[in-house]
Amino acid sequence: MDITLKGIGLKFETAPTNFSPNKVDSGTLAMLSVTEFSKKDKILDLGCGYGVVGILAAALAGRENVILCDISECAVRQAKINAELNHLSGLDIRLSDGFSHVPEEDFTLILSNPPYHADFSTARRFIEGAFKKLAVGGRIIMVTKRREWYKNKLISTFGGVRIQEINGYYVFIAEKRSGMVRKKEKKAPALSRKLQRRQRE
Repeated sequence: MDITLKGIGLKFETAPTNFSPNKVDSGTLAMLSVTEFSKKDKILDLGCGYGVVGILAAALAGRENVILCDISECAVRQAKINAELNHLSGLDIRLSDGFSHVPEEDFTLILSNPPYHADFSTARRFIEGAFKKLAVGGRIIMVTKRREWYKNKLISTFGGVRIQEINGYYVFIAEKRSGMVRKKEKKAPALSRKLQRRQRE
């Protein structure tokens, strides 16, 4: 498959088990249409599939600034093949269940096209994990066909979200702002002095 994205000509080989093996998924194209890559960025392609987003990011921002990961061995193997095809040998492509093998916590950009036809457990881990892994000022950009759950989850985690509807997909952009901390479980109220005395007796 030959395709030009953001003025860059790219080649991709795929396998039948890959997500959207015959063409670049329309949701991915929608997400890329609102994303700019800079050499100042540190970028994670979360759930990279055969590598479209991460390889484009590496071509534009430099391979040293990009990490790709996926839970599928087949996807990781294919992404490595495609990195070589596009003269990006040595691109950091990892087998990882979400962030399990991504210890870095200084990303400025995390991109993901999550499996939104499944339940929300994977998306929840991706969003909550991204908050921890982003540097202050960093952004997560996600694309799905489902709006309300993602909107609510991103707002509860990041404090806000921008949403664009593009060709039937929703692209969500949320930023980790200075001074924000994730909401924690409420602590049990402190015991009254009277109850404290009783416990000591």
